Amino acid sequence: MADPARPARPKVVVTRELPDAVMDRLAALFDADLNRLDTVMDRAALTAAMATCDVLVPTVTDSIDADLIAGAGERLKLIANYGAGVNHIDLPAARARRILVTNTPGVLSEDTADMTMALILGVPRRLAEGEKLVRSGAWTGWSPGGMLGHRIGGKALGIVGMGRIGSAVARRARAFGLTIHYHNRHRLPKMVEAELQAEYHPNLDELLGMADIVTLHTPRNADSENLIDARRIALMKPTAHLINASRGGILDEDALVAALEGGRLAGAGLDVWKHEPAIDPRLLALPNVVMLPHMGSATYEGRLAMGERVIANIRAWVDGHRPPDQVLEGWA
Repeated sequence: MADPARPARPKVVVTRELPDAVMDRLAALFDADLNRLDTVMDRAALTAAMATCDVLVPTVTDSIDADLIAGAGERLKLIANYGAGVNHIDLPAARARRILVTNTPGVLSEDTADMTMALILGVPRRLAEGEKLVRSGAWTGWSPGGMLGHRIGGKALGIVGMGRIGSAVARRARAFGLTIHYHNRHRLPKMVEAELQAEYHPNLDELLGMADIVTLHTPRNADSENLIDARRIALMKPTAHLINASRGGILDEDALVAALEGGRLAGAGLDVWKHEPAIDPRLLALPNVVMLPHMGSATYEGRLAMGERVIANIRAWVDGHRPPDQVLEGWA
């Protein structure tokens, strides 16, 4: 039975254009204000939306900070984020206003792991460089020393953050002959370690020093901001490759550029950026960096699944239940 204190057809504002099937369902179920132009809502538009809606559906491109939340109308009771990461939402401010926050965990793990594995393969084997060479017309044919890269079989993969995505990467990497090493806030159960054939490293610095390829899979928060900084990059082998398909702020891009330009790191694969969509022009100039436009989770199937999770969270809230994907930090 619906909670009488909550509207049966709440006013829902969606900040970006989502897949048509998701938008159609939102429009059918709720009083939905849909952003069909897919332009990023500016601060004034977000302020106006949050003043009048019951539910806000933002994405990673929307910074929902404390001031916006403090100025929200009394109607706003749910921020149903379209995405797994919630570092762009001020959770303490939402909690202070008793505004629930939900996300869409799990549905993107396999897609992001696939893209991570593509970078793990592509960076050491110089796939992006080879593709550009062919397109440029400068390729003169096969030669014994042409476009030499590094095999990944037998190399040590260091996974920083062994949650859903990190574990999915580990399963893929084993099939390519990589040995699996990981660092996590909490050690996995021994049964899971045995399944993944993964070795735990309680000390992150030690993991970075021994790995041939390092891939980052931690959420971005106060503890992980610039987690991989100049000091930690200096611990890595000069032959190592660094992959980041997690969040841009986890990696100090200035330190990465300095290491790559100085030959103290062999290469990098990046799908996320600290100030995206702006990219440091120094990175653009480096041939040993594979750069992607934040497309790790960009599959039709994943985007539809995200929309269904958003809708399920809103419907549960309307019915007076705790949404299944409520971000529980600080909530009883």
